[in-house]
Amino acid sequence: MTASSSQPWSERFETALHPAIAQFNASISFDIALIEYDITGSQAHAQMLAAAGILSEPEVEAMVQALEQIRQEYRSGVFRPGLDAEDVHFAVERRLTELIGDVGKKVHTGRSRNDQVATDVRLYVRAQIREVQRQLVEWQRVLVTRAQEHGETLIPGYTHLQRAQPVSLAHHLLAYFEMAERDWQRLEQLYARVNVMPLGSGALAGTTFPIDRQITARLLEFDEIGRNSLDGVSDRDFAVEFLAAAGLIMVHLSRFAEEVILWSSTEFGFVVLSDRVSTGSSIMPQKKNPDVPELVRGKVGRVCGHLQGLLMLLKGLPLAYNKDMQEDKEAIFDTVQTVRSCLEAMTILLEEGMTFQGDRLHQAVREDFANATDVADYLAKKGVPFREAYNLVGKLVKTCVQEGILLAELPLERWQELHPLIEADIFAAIAPETVVAARNSYGGTGFAQVRQQLAHAHDRIAQKTNL
Repeated sequence: MTASSSQPWSERFETALHPAIAQFNASISFDIALIEYDITGSQAHAQMLAAAGILSEPEVEAMVQALEQIRQEYRSGVFRPGLDAEDVHFAVERRLTELIGDVGKKVHTGRSRNDQVATDVRLYVRAQIREVQRQLVEWQRVLVTRAQEHGETLIPGYTHLQRAQPVSLAHHLLAYFEMAERDWQRLEQLYARVNVMPLGSGALAGTTFPIDRQITARLLEFDEIGRNSLDGVSDRDFAVEFLAAAGLIMVHLSRFAEEVILWSSTEFGFVVLSDRVSTGSSIMPQKKNPDVPELVRGKVGRVCGHLQGLLMLLKGLPLAYNKDMQEDKEAIFDTVQTVRSCLEAMTILLEEGMTFQGDRLHQAVREDFANATDVADYLAKKGVPFREAYNLVGKLVKTCVQEGILLAELPLERWQELHPLIEADIFAAIAPETVVAARNSYGGTGFAQVRQQLAHAHDRIAQKTNL
């Protein structure tokens, strides 16, 4: 059997691929996601070839127009290449040749699929970075909106999942704003490393054609050009970094998701989830399940798994390009889809799917010993060494636990038995609102500090919206 002329290497081979190997080898089923980036890259490459005098203006004009037609055919569903195309790059080139004849075969002059795919992936990741950043800003906007609604609302703060100290609910939500801020910054820093053009590296060693890579870089809006052709076609560091940044976004979303799951349980009762973001049980009619946060929590594993997979993929590859690298795309594509869908779902959940239970929160910050540190601080401010005050309060808490009473329920004489410096103002000092307001150190949960944090958050959102 002779080789099919549809394959780009057909004249080198005497027989066609075994059908199972052809399917195993092909990437068209998933790298079709790169088609518009491939078209854009090919248009820029063709324009550069004309500017460098390698192709004529009429040839390039025909190429650019036909490539744009392919883009529209794909968008409308007319162009849907199958397995015989092998990959998106050959599919586009073959369709181009169908449209404009032998002129279409010249589009690959001065490039290889190796630098072509490396460019397409960078264009894709570059675009997705901006989309994820946009969603992060929307997530931050909702966090700030809900925080403003609850600037005076208190919630138990936890360490080791044990009641620790009361905090402002706004302060708690703004902690996630800071996580999202770092996520946004990581992507911004990564953008510069992604925005380096490998096109022109050829298969691995450059090309003999007098190409002008600066022209192509300007057309494709790359900030830099890869300086080493071997590295240009084999570098996937940017993909690893993107998956790592995506993994952290997912971890941060998962931490919030876990809290929502806890808060919505009967045991906590801090929030109620709306019907628009919840599902029920198939046999227990009373159930309302927090499916959104549970799914987000569950999807973290696949994103972090993609990161580990790509690291293992790259660890043993000699220079330059190897077919193993085909495996990077599904990891990248799935990560993008997962992160973006989770950001959208969690934004909806927080914006319109959660109601904080004010009465329950009011009760929760008054039913424990989270104000014990404030008694020690009270004594320390009166000159008692803090460690001595700490031990005194520890013994008092032990006694209260044994008696089944809270610190706020102790009469003044019991307080003064603890230490003669304690006066009647101790009751105001350990009230939850006072406890929170008093933590006015920079970055603390004090109401004045939270107002400053909200103002800063508004500024950060405004700055990014204008970028």
